[in-house]
Amino acid sequence: MTATARRELAEFLGSRRRSVTPAAVGLPAGANRRTPGLRREEVALLAGVSHTWYTWLEQGRDIRPSRQVMDALARTLRLSPAEHEYLLRLAGHGGVPAARSVDGVPAHLQRLMDALSPSPVYAITSSWSIIGWNRAYERLYPGVAAMAADDRNLLWAVFTDPAVRDLLGDWDADSRSFLAQFRAEVGPRLADPEVVDLVARLQAASPAFREGWASHDVDRFTSTERRFEHPVVGTLVLEHHQLTPADAPGIQLVVYTAVDGTGTAAKLTRLAG
Repeated sequence: MTATARRELAEFLGSRRRSVTPAAVGLPAGANRRTPGLRREEVALLAGVSHTWYTWLEQGRDIRPSRQVMDALARTLRLSPAEHEYLLRLAGHGGVPAARSVDGVPAHLQRLMDALSPSPVYAITSSWSIIGWNRAYERLYPGVAAMAADDRNLLWAVFTDPAVRDLLGDWDADSRSFLAQFRAEVGPRLADPEVVDLVARLQAASPAFREGWASHDVDRFTSTERRFEHPVVGTLVLEHHQLTPADAPGIQLVVYTAVDGTGTAAKLTRLAG
């Protein structure tokens, strides 16, 4: 575990501990409880570890928690499957792959994205830099082509571009969802220079990002419907998919397909026209 991973593990455990009520684990609330959620000694008791050891863990000390202890803490803190997986990856039990350097989109993936039109498609790296897209996506979000290369990042666009705020049908929910998924993906790589720079710039630029980042929320990606409010064709209801090419594991393709019965397919054809 790196120092950055230990610090993130400590902060993540603390944030989850404060979110669990005593009643949720069968403990009385008590009249003199000054700390929200559980106390450290309560977590330690329920997880079967010493109070001192657990305190060290939340202090980011250089200790080696076992998989069994991490599983016990996940049960005690009522972690979701995504949070449990994140905890294991931070502690070095998740087999986190090293980030792969990506220079751009290979020609065959660009041809694939183009062939999927009129569905909007774009390609991102493991740090969510946008490195390619098809015509349909540029018509959906024209700002992608105008962004400076260093700023062409999905999170940067979501949290700093007013056009994206207007485009997303439920910006509050969508931005939180994107941020939780990003943290789950990059958490064990928070010391990577590219991630450090992006997070620092976003914290300086966006109060909403600062608040969301401080929550330590994590979630897995799941395909879901998203609503867009486009200034030309109006409401679009799209299903959000994410694919990793077998021959380009450092790249993810994000594909938006029209939801049947919403009139979106015809609007996409008109938009991509």
